[in-house]
Amino acid sequence: MDSLILHGRRLVQLQKWRHLSVSVQMSFAFSNSFSSATVSDVRLRDGRKGNNFTISYLVNSLGLTTKLAESVLSKVSSVKDKANPDSVLKLLRSHGFTDSQISTIITDYPRLLILDAEKSLAPRLQFLQTRGASSSELTQIISIVPQILGRRGHKTISVFYDFIKDTLDHKSYEKSCHSFPQGNLENKIRNVSVLRELGLPQKLLFSLLISCDGPVFGKEKFEESLKKVLEMGFDPTSAKFVDALRAVQGLSDKTIEGKINAYKRLGFDADDVWAVFKKWPNLLAKSEKKIENSIETFLALGFSRDEFATIVKCYPQCIDYSVESVKTKIELLVKKMNWPVKALIMFPLVLGYSMEKRIVPRCNVIKALMSKGLLGDRGSELPPMQSVLNKADQIFLKRYVTKHDDKELVAELMAIFTGGRVSLEEEL
Repeated sequence: MDSLILHGRRLVQLQKWRHLSVSVQMSFAFSNSFSSATVSDVRLRDGRKGNNFTISYLVNSLGLTTKLAESVLSKVSSVKDKANPDSVLKLLRSHGFTDSQISTIITDYPRLLILDAEKSLAPRLQFLQTRGASSSELTQIISIVPQILGRRGHKTISVFYDFIKDTLDHKSYEKSCHSFPQGNLENKIRNVSVLRELGLPQKLLFSLLISCDGPVFGKEKFEESLKKVLEMGFDPTSAKFVDALRAVQGLSDKTIEGKINAYKRLGFDADDVWAVFKKWPNLLAKSEKKIENSIETFLALGFSRDEFATIVKCYPQCIDYSVESVKTKIELLVKKMNWPVKALIMFPLVLGYSMEKRIVPRCNVIKALMSKGLLGDRGSELPPMQSVLNKADQIFLKRYVTKHDDKELVAELMAIFTGGRVSLEEEL
């Protein structure tokens, strides 16, 4: 394993990663002063009477935004009243957790609200305190990885806590694997330690450590997959590195070969496939059926196989989009707006843009300007697709809206821009 780490480090140096350092980012906290604004009492969707565990409860008790509160509710739908959540919050506060830390904990790990405060959480917190954890260490580490409190067994909790504390302290990890429980936990600790040595960021390390299914199980398979990913040139300080490791470890050589052959039938060669894989490691995770459905969608909309291959090479994520999403966007851009197919081939990133937030509002503004004869030398010239859709809102507004001297026109265009879905989308 040491030779594998050295191998990885050499590749890192060759690709000028030697000056990159791992930084610990632990600013997950929400503001300590919570808003006192009144929030409507939104009930859980099942509509049970007497259910007082609501969005307003989470907003008022934890200072969550309505959106975050809705997300938490969706993950703990079995909670029927606020008695258990109240007990959990009371317990955390009694152990020195601030409201800001509690907000972060519940947002990251809503399941904590389901656990029994007296029978499950209190003993685990008390155990960690008996191991010499100071109040500040305990609250800091649990705020970062609250899933520790969801683990069962003192030995398991101890191993996870020690590893995370050690990582935060930037100490070398020299403990013998013999001190760890046997099985998956031992593998995870060892393999995550290797990734840390290669410079994988803390956030990604923690997600791998607490994950139930990840690329850090096993030994021989992990080492083999890690070597492959390093030799492909993936940066071990990036999220793509983990995605690539997951993809390679989750597939046999025979399966990978089959998927490459599937792409070859679409006009790719092996080098193309691996080049796209480096852009988007999820490429090999897609089934042949998913790939076939994607190409059928593009062909039905007037694209050739070569054009589809060009789009995928430039923006492979488009394979993952639903047929309906791709169809709706292409029909609007090509058929309603009259941009040429070539424009979309040269700028496939547009397929990843939001219809509601970007595409429709901007297209509506352009249509309005064209109808008034205010675009281009001839008044109704359609500007390039990238000029309209690829820039930030401020640049778009400056270029097409606020530059006009007529204040009434500016107000009208702003209303169109902020008015949501109108004419163009209604036609689809």
